[in-house]
Amino acid sequence: MSRPRLVRAVVTAAKASKPTKASAKKPAAAARAKAANSPSAGKGLRRKARKPAMLPKSDGDAGVRAYIASMEPWQAAIARRVDALVVKHVPGVRKAVRWHCPFYGVEGQGWFLAFAAFQHHIKLSFFKGTSLEPVPPIGQYRDVRSLDVRESDKLDEQRLAAWIQQAASIPGWDGGSARSGGTQL
Repeated sequence: MSRPRLVRAVVTAAKASKPTKASAKKPAAAARAKAANSPSAGKGLRRKARKPAMLPKSDGDAGVRAYIASMEPWQAAIARRVDALVVKHVPGVRKAVRWHCPFYGVEGQGWFLAFAAFQHHIKLSFFKGTSLEPVPPIGQYRDVRSLDVRESDKLDEQRLAAWIQQAASIPGWDGGSARSGGTQL
């Protein structure tokens, strides 16, 4: 018994590559047209910040300093200020890099704060933020509350220092399961 032969249709080159309006434009003109049609065109938005380094899990100040050094200058300035406030108001604070972000904690109580840099802001996350007074404004998860700080924002250092002191004084997040990369503090 013989197998049926597969027949492939051959399309002539003329039919296969019909020019389109987009490909007919010159590359530079196409790029300008795309930029002009973008949602942020003409709105004066700042360019996106680059992503900070994807640092491996580490304990101690060195990893946190390396993360801050890899940020955009405006982000690094905010992050250095937050780091200084934590060191000033929480004696014996433990620092670490987990899930490519700086974490701050108190031995025996868990992690109380982490931050991460994004394109247009830095997110400060308090793991037991619902227990803080006043409660930080952003919250998606059960107990976690966050604060987004943009380049143009003025950092309210008094309120942030109060939140840091409150968060460090209560039991924080235990670090999750070892299976998901978490570690007890």
